[in-house]
Amino acid sequence: MTQPAASGVEVRLDKVAFSYGETAFAFDVTFRPGCITAIMGPSGSGKSTLLNLVAGFEMPQSGRVLIGARDVTGDPPASRPVSMVFQENNLFAHLSAEQNVGLGRSPSLRLTDADRAAVAQALERTGLSGKGRRLPRELSGGERQRVALARVLVRERPVLLLDEPFASLGPALREDMLDLVAGLQAERNMTVLFVTHQPEDARRISHDMTFIEAGKPVASGPIGDFFGEAGPEAFRRYIGFS
Repeated sequence: MTQPAASGVEVRLDKVAFSYGETAFAFDVTFRPGCITAIMGPSGSGKSTLLNLVAGFEMPQSGRVLIGARDVTGDPPASRPVSMVFQENNLFAHLSAEQNVGLGRSPSLRLTDADRAAVAQALERTGLSGKGRRLPRELSGGERQRVALARVLVRERPVLLLDEPFASLGPALREDMLDLVAGLQAERNMTVLFVTHQPEDARRISHDMTFIEAGKPVASGPIGDFFGEAGPEAFRRYIGFS
């Protein structure tokens, strides 16, 4: 993957400790600004927990979460410069595609002319021109995820968190969505953290990778360092290399 220009904001988890029941997590890791970083690891290792700590859906017991120069550890999710897309896309079933996107500008959907123009541009950029009035049930799975990405665009946040949003899509459609994410990231210079179980997806669009095992990062670096005989042992074991 071509390396990005130096821009965007750094995301850092500074000696963050968090526990859920008897499971303990420890994150001390920095994500490069303006890069797509794949977050990989076995199920239950802490990938989604890491994203939730960055987004503010979970609060650390100790340590700090920093986005750019800002300590956001105590900030609620709505106050953080972050957008997140989940596997289930989180669309409101009773609202049209354009209304779901409009929520990214105004939770009350009281949109200005500039807001409506931004919604229309986001729908066009994500390949949804002419489908803005359709309800989610009238859209395919890939189109619903495009709506979720269009909503990210109108929010104009510098950090994008992707929690396996394309896991339920077929290979060809998943590749289309990955390429769309890569294009949007390059246009907006976003810092993207991308949870996936698919090594080929990580390799397709990511600049870096962080591999998590047993609740903590065990390897981080450029994506190319993870593939081949010199890759980190934990990652090689995970993908079946010996």
